[in-house]
Amino acid sequence: MAKSTKIAIFEGRKIRRHWDEKQEKWYFSVVDVIAALSNSKNPQVYWRVLKKRLIDEGSGETVTKCNALKMVSADGKMRLTDVADTETMFRIIQSIPSSNAEPFKLCLARVGYERVEESEDPEIAIQSIVIPTSFVIPTSFVIPTKVGIQNSICTIYITFTY
Repeated sequence: MAKSTKIAIFEGRKIRRHWDEKQEKWYFSVVDVIAALSNSKNPQVYWRVLKKRLIDEGSGETVTKCNALKMVSADGKMRLTDVADTETMFRIIQSIPSSNAEPFKLCLARVGYERVEESEDPEIAIQSIVIPTSFVIPTSFVIPTKVGIQNSICTIYITFTY
């Protein structure tokens, strides 16, 4: 998978996601979605129990479609986490009894819609890129003084506007 990982925000919760260039699909962290929808104190255990329940109910295909992908975890380290594409995520969301599920489905639909719009009209993707019109470069230099007196360090900020 190509490295294009971003954080999506859903009702104040961070959802890790990854764009796969080859397959042209978003992959979402299952544990992050479960945390946002279930308000579980331990979403990893919730996902483990849900996986077992899905397999027992004959929906093992949904679990099989979840792949492990290294993503930055809360402690800042790269750790394997189960991810699912949009279609598989919808199936998982349907299995979570939560009033938060409907807004999340709309959020996923919006992400999909934006991607379709960008693929049909590349100018939309270009317009969504934020390009600063100016930037600042801090520059430090030493101002020599008389012998026996400490040199002064002066920092100036050069602003470039285009």
